[in-house]
Amino acid sequence: MADCELCGAMKVAVKRVKTGKTEVAACGRCVDKMNLGPKETAPGLAKAQSMHARPSHTSAYAAKGKKGKDIMLKAEKELAADFGKRITNARKAKGWNHATLGKRMAETVNIIKATESGKRPTDGVLKKFERVLGISLWVMGAEETTTHIDRSSSRGMTLGDYFNDTK
Repeated sequence: MADCELCGAMKVAVKRVKTGKTEVAACGRCVDKMNLGPKETAPGLAKAQSMHARPSHTSAYAAKGKKGKDIMLKAEKELAADFGKRITNARKAKGWNHATLGKRMAETVNIIKATESGKRPTDGVLKKFERVLGISLWVMGAEETTTHIDRSSSRGMTLGDYFNDTK
């Protein structure tokens, strides 16, 4: 016998039940009144939980049904540095003004102008530009270059040495 943490009834039989994200001791009357009894898991949620619980065999993608794919082998694309000029040139080649392009994309003229001036929009807007204008705004990412530092000298590399090397 214990006290109900919900209604305050003293010396009653209680059950541990979940209310939200916490667990409380509630009497049978509160459990019935507040419908705190055990609930069935929604079918979609049960399926998602069972898929998540599967052991992974080859990689992180195996749990999601994509066997043998490794994200590290995938070449990463990045937005072209001249994406604004590409959009402007493609729009002019079609003979469209900002308003016409905006209507065809269902975007405002301000977004079109801002993007053409070099302000990066969302990925969804970039995809719209590619689809409507028939252009590609993504390029293969450039590999990072590394510089070998000669450690034979008595002093380390200074900022001045670094800036001289970049010139």
